Amino acid sequence: MILTVYVDDVTLPIKVPEFVLQAGNELFAKMDADMDRGWQMSRSWVDNPDLEQRCQIVADRLLGAIENENQKLAAMMAGYILARAPNVKAVQIATNGEMQETELLTKDDLIF
Repeated sequence: MILTVYVDDVTLPIKVPEFVLQAGNELFAKMDADMDRGWQMSRSWVDNPDLEQRCQIVADRLLGAIENENQKLAAMMAGYILARAPNVKAVQIATNGEMQETELLTKDDLIF
C-alpha cells in the first residue's frame, strides 16, 4: 500500500509493505495505549485523542522520520495511519508547528 505524503511543495509516496501492516499491530497497539493517556498536540493538551488526532500525532512523527531519512520508521508511521484509517489515501502534513492543521485526505479529497 502507498500513503501519499505532502510536505510543503513536496509529494512523497511512502510504500508500506503488507507485512508492516500485519506485523505492526503490536507496535500500533502500544502507540494507541500511549495516546490513551493523553497527548500534547502543539500548544494544546488532548486528554483522549480521537482517531483523527491520533493520525495527526503519528503524521508528526512521520514528518520527523522523513526529515531524518529514516525510511523504516516512515513506513511504520504510514502503516499506522493506513491500518487505523484505511479510507485515508494521503496526508498533508502541517509544517508550521500546529499538528492539528495536518489534513487526512481520502480518495474523494484528492484531485487527479
